[in-house]
Amino acid sequence: MSQPLALAPAMADALALWLEVEAGTRDRSPHTITAYRDDTIAFLSFLGGYNGQPATPKSLAALKQPDMRAFAAAERARGLSARSLARRLSAVRSFLRWISDREGYDLSAALSARSPKYQRSLPRPLARDQARDLLDYAGTHHPEPWIAARDAAVLTLLYGCGLRISEALSLQGRDWPLGEALRITGKGGRERMVPVLPVTREAIAEYLRLCPWPSEPDAPLFRGKRGGPLRAGVFEKAMVQMRQALGLPPSATPHAMRHSFATHLLSAGGDLRSIQELLGHASLATTQVYTGVDDAHLMEVYRKAHPRK
Repeated sequence: MSQPLALAPAMADALALWLEVEAGTRDRSPHTITAYRDDTIAFLSFLGGYNGQPATPKSLAALKQPDMRAFAAAERARGLSARSLARRLSAVRSFLRWISDREGYDLSAALSARSPKYQRSLPRPLARDQARDLLDYAGTHHPEPWIAARDAAVLTLLYGCGLRISEALSLQGRDWPLGEALRITGKGGRERMVPVLPVTREAIAEYLRLCPWPSEPDAPLFRGKRGGPLRAGVFEKAMVQMRQALGLPPSATPHAMRHSFATHLLSAGGDLRSIQELLGHASLATTQVYTGVDDAHLMEVYRKAHPRK
């Protein structure tokens, strides 16, 4: 990709090198690298306009807290949410730490600028009966029996194994038959083992029995209508149709099945560390958000049982 005009050649080279390091040594996913690039370019482009000249690696040595605050204010004025700004500033700080080490100067003053506080939104899982209804309905929702069986198999994987939709659709023919556990490569290249329930294997077996295309080692396990790989967008559209037919809320998305997996495990007595490993979260703090869901559900039950007079 071409670099924006606001970046000096030396800065563009430094940015490219940093992204290469992040991708090669920190196991960042392509999506993360793209986000890092966009976030850092936004900051460097801002500096170019703010200072009246393109930023260079050496000019960053003069960065101070007011510069960081000015960038944050400009981004908020542009409509960026507090959460998105916090993510953007995190990427910028990572770049600044790297380049200050590389160039040998101290950026502690700029790095000490605080990120905006924001209320982390809670996941929105389905209730147990909603998840069961969705799994039952998926097997009959399409006039083509093999497509209905396919969608039921994918949903069973998401709910039974806690997979992301991208992880489920990345499975190949060589992954079948599934054993007692499935090795999944998730975000950042992190691998994890997830147990596979018999009902999950049975759902996939039924789909493969009806599928008009044979299972081949190098072909996608889940096929689209014409035999190519099933796309996430196609499955998401099918999910919209299913949730509308069942009267489920718009929050009933493929990812909500993963949220439901985690929340229902937690409410059944699962411990956070085990759920973290099953979901492939790098940080336990990411998994802890599900305790908020469980508490919210408990309070809702309490309010219904003890309504205010």
